[in-house]
Amino acid sequence: MNRSTIILLIILMLCALSLVAAQQKTRSLYVALERAQTEERRLNQDWLRLEYEQRNLSKSSRITDIARKQLLMQPIHPGRTQYVVVD
Repeated sequence: MNRSTIILLIILMLCALSLVAAQQKTRSLYVALERAQTEERRLNQDWLRLEYEQRNLSKSSRITDIARKQLLMQPIHPGRTQYVVVD
């Protein structure tokens, strides 16, 4: 084998190794992309669930019901209202 054949063989080996490295990098990036997309879908589902819960918890009828039953609050009556007069 002459010198040019050896040089071409070394170049061919380096190209093959760089191709394998590039394919491995591509696979790892693809796996990372899939994981990120899965995480994005999960976070979007959590966000939608939290928005739904927030809508349900902020309904005025629910707030009024909790105020009356749990906090024992009563509606305002003008006869029981006391005014503070500052001189």
